[in-house]
Amino acid sequence: MRSVLSATWMMTALGLIFSGPSAQAQMTPPLTAETKPKPVATEPIRPAVQKPEDTAKGLSQTERLALQSDLAWVGQYNGAITGDVSERMVNAIKEFQKSRGGKPTGVLNPQERGVLAEIAKKKQDSVGWKVATDPGTGARLGIPTKLVPQQASDANGTKWTSSTGTIQVQLARRKEAGPTTAKLAEREKKEPGRNIDYTVVKPDFFVLSGLQGLKKFYIRGTFRGDEVRILTIMYDQATENTVEPVVIAMSSAFNAFPVAAQTAAPPPRKTVEYGTGVVVSDDGAIIADRQIADGCIAIAIAGFGNADRIAEDKAHDLALLRIYGARGLKALDLTKPATKTALDLTGIADPQNQGGGSAVTSAKASVAQLGGSGDLALTPAPAIGFSGAPAHDGDGRFAGVALLKPVQVAGPATDAPAAQAVLVTTDTLRGFLRANGVDATGESTDAKASVVRVICVRK
Repeated sequence: MRSVLSATWMMTALGLIFSGPSAQAQMTPPLTAETKPKPVATEPIRPAVQKPEDTAKGLSQTERLALQSDLAWVGQYNGAITGDVSERMVNAIKEFQKSRGGKPTGVLNPQERGVLAEIAKKKQDSVGWKVATDPGTGARLGIPTKLVPQQASDANGTKWTSSTGTIQVQLARRKEAGPTTAKLAEREKKEPGRNIDYTVVKPDFFVLSGLQGLKKFYIRGTFRGDEVRILTIMYDQATENTVEPVVIAMSSAFNAFPVAAQTAAPPPRKTVEYGTGVVVSDDGAIIADRQIADGCIAIAIAGFGNADRIAEDKAHDLALLRIYGARGLKALDLTKPATKTALDLTGIADPQNQGGGSAVTSAKASVAQLGGSGDLALTPAPAIGFSGAPAHDGDGRFAGVALLKPVQVAGPATDAPAAQAVLVTTDTLRGFLRANGVDATGESTDAKASVVRVICVRK
């Protein structure tokens, strides 16, 4: 009897132990086809996509200024060149991409940026764009010197005109008691024959545009104290396609009352300036940057001695130097043209940018296309001192010579002006050498062995 009771008690205890939730779960009958659980809705994980505006904000102020300036020159951007990111700027990028048959992403790849810079530079050169200081007022402004080559000044300002009078630029100055931009704008509106179709009046400046007779006009004015300064641009409607991109650049470049640092004359050329040269013949012919070899009382080739400047190509900023009696020169092979757009530049940086060293180094760059006789833009620009550096593609084929050029931005002055690199192509180089009797028959494929440091000493 006791054993039966003990067994009964143990079975009861075990039942209590296993009667909790886990036991119930174990005892739940298995799911059948009729009792499938409902599917849980899920969202696919998508990587975050950066907006074009955010990409543009990642650029430096100088890069954004140069980008807006270039977009204005190619006719895609018609806003103020301030370096500020805007929807108008992104749309201008998309329009440029579409005009080139590309996908309008709003973000330029290196090749597209290079093409844009090159087209803008050609537009600037075609009109003779120059940012200068007006000697009479100290105002800073951009002038298309080829469009308005005639200049006259008096106490009331300066006027630039085309030979036929179809394009006129005038910087006027006068004294006026208690001026405001609203008063100044109203006075300009009342000039005889003016029909206004656009007006902006801000506390510190005003803008008007419209028609005056058969000419279109653009006016931008401001004041400081009792002195008023007004820039007026007038042009025949037949010149609209040429002049309007220039008008945008002139408006943004105009600084009626610049600070002292901006009104000062351009800084003098360096007393000692460094560049890279390429040996192109075994008898001492060297290709270099014309700007670096300009105005020198002496030109030296580090490790070899003095050199003479015997020819130049102003259109492409090339200089032909020659050293005599030098031994151990290795002329670079220029006969195998590059076929790829990704390039390696081989040069010698300015000593101030490499701790005084003279090591030959390399840098990466991209070019939009190869071939033809025109200069092509390179991105990114290499370090100072690399101007004159040879460029090769990944197969060791020669693409041309890289030259550094300052960018004239149609916008506010910056402490660190943008730099631009162009590629002078193989065809251009060989044509320049042939014209000057140089037989470029070098066989060296080692760019490091064919580059030299060019040193210009000025007064």
